[in-house]
Amino acid sequence: MRLGWGVLAVALAAPAFGADANVALPKGFPKPRIPADNPMTGAKVELGRYLFYDKRLSGNGTASCATCHRQELAFTDGRGRAIGSTGQTHPRGAMSLVNVAYAAAFNWSDPTVDSLERQALKPMFSTTPVELGTVEAELVALIRETAPYQSLFVQAFAGEADPYTIANVAKAIACFERTIVSADSPYDRFHFGDAGAISEAAKRGEILFFLDYGGPSCFRCHGGFNFSDAVEFANGEKRPVEFHNTGLYNLGGPFSYPPPNLGLYEHTRRLEDVGKFKAPTLRNIALTAPYMHDGSIATLEEVLDHYAAGGRTIHEGPLAGVGRANPAKDALIHGFYLTPRNRLDLIAFLESLTDEGVTHDPRFSDPWPR
Repeated sequence: MRLGWGVLAVALAAPAFGADANVALPKGFPKPRIPADNPMTGAKVELGRYLFYDKRLSGNGTASCATCHRQELAFTDGRGRAIGSTGQTHPRGAMSLVNVAYAAAFNWSDPTVDSLERQALKPMFSTTPVELGTVEAELVALIRETAPYQSLFVQAFAGEADPYTIANVAKAIACFERTIVSADSPYDRFHFGDAGAISEAAKRGEILFFLDYGGPSCFRCHGGFNFSDAVEFANGEKRPVEFHNTGLYNLGGPFSYPPPNLGLYEHTRRLEDVGKFKAPTLRNIALTAPYMHDGSIATLEEVLDHYAAGGRTIHEGPLAGVGRANPAKDALIHGFYLTPRNRLDLIAFLESLTDEGVTHDPRFSDPWPR
């Protein structure tokens, strides 16, 4: 029996997300949790795709959702820290939207955003920092008065007296994002019987990845079918989301992590929550550099060195500190011995999680004429 999918893997048949959404569930994936007030339909998904790629949603017409979530980069943007429509640099990086249908948390450290519908509103209307800088009246006028939105909203929200609402914008974008499912990486093909789908190095790397006592224990935070512990799905147990301090920093003073990125503390105001962030999916991780919440680690090799050391050491400068000694560091970040070959094998395994199909699937691409 191959290691790898853990307690979250559920072997089900492949019913569609919605009656006509034309999105089948991949083998081994459970049915996602869909809000009762926003069932999946093909019309909503198509409308959401147009909205996702429309730069007119931003206040100055320069950015869309896709600006920070580029398909070819597994719906990230290649930056350590995102940049909003007004040029403002954000404190954190844009997270991947791949398999976001299964997310139990939608931000690096904000547990209050509990649905894709709520999350869709944040980049539109947040002001600290500005992301899209959407002007509500202008957006309503856009969807009410211009093609193809006039007809798409009527089709997507049939029976509503006035479908041209901000709430329906969020619902449509959420429906589209739920269809961005990645499940056809070489590792997936290997897991389901294609012994030659991944290299021998990747096979050794898989063993290391799931090696627990005395090993890396990577799967403790990055396990299950989505290689994350922040996962939920229909009929599954709804558990509190875990956030983790990985010893990335250890500054002197009241906060061990540099402001404004104080992690879960920003919402709980408990000092023990400083530096706690979500464990993102490792699917397509080779495409989503740079890494960590603030993009402060450039490569997967450096990420492995950080975890092997049990926390990052910064030797000089304003961020100097020994992360391994951070008193709030998660006990799972214990460090481990890593030979040069171990390092190459783990990298090979992580690279085997790349699903090239999701990066050019026309169902997720820009529908606007160029």
